Amino acid sequence: MTEHCLSPFNSALEAGIRTLTVLVASYPKTHDLGRLVQYDYLTVHSADADGPPSLHPALPLRSGELLVRRGMIESGLRLLESRALVRRDVSSEGIAYLAEEAAGAFLDNLRSPYVVRLRERAEWVTSTFDILNAAELGGLINHLFKAWTTEFQSMQNSGQGELLS
Repeated sequence: MTEHCLSPFNSALEAGIRTLTVLVASYPKTHDLGRLVQYDYLTVHSADADGPPSLHPALPLRSGELLVRRGMIESGLRLLESRALVRRDVSSEGIAYLAEEAAGAFLDNLRSPYVVRLRERAEWVTSTFDILNAAELGGLINHLFKAWTTEFQSMQNSGQGELLS
């Protein structure tokens, strides 16, 4: 047995499962990488956008997560493609991703409470934000960033953020 054990948390596998829930929820619609990154964030931090309770804790610097998520989601998409769960469509408009036929059945076999809540949040995200174009969604995300920055600054000013400085 090897001493080094890779964790499934904060990995391509975890990001891939989250991305797959979004693609299944919005099927047959396709999404580009930018929207998938935004949706991933909104899925786990849904309360930030006046949605259902968030799956992950509301950390003060969570807006920086978007930068880290992009690479993990790209890796997750490659993993999903290698297992025929996601298809990449290349067109003159760019690259978009679509859930394959087996994706829903695959997710149906994942029954943990976290995955059930994840699928509920993905349904909420796609039903709420699929109607927005890229500029509208980007504007919403920018508005949330400003709110998070203000929240973090308020915490620092009240002394709650002292451990973070």
